[in-house]
Amino acid sequence: MIHKGWETNQTLKQIKCIHADAKKFVVNNVLTPGKLYDVKNETDEFYFIIDNTNRIGGFRKDYFKEV
Repeated sequence: MIHKGWETNQTLKQIKCIHADAKKFVVNNVLTPGKLYDVKNETDEFYFIIDNTNRIGGFRKDYFKEV
């Protein structure tokens, strides 16, 4: 249950959302294009960030670019 402590983890880096146009999922409610987000954890395919709901969310890397 390592994911329970991610909200309080140290920020690894910042990323900028470049779009919220998902083909399969609804992400435009929790991501704002142009906004900077703090990365709390990262895998090969996903960033885990504090999204607009102030909760941890996992999102595909193609929604973001590194700052």
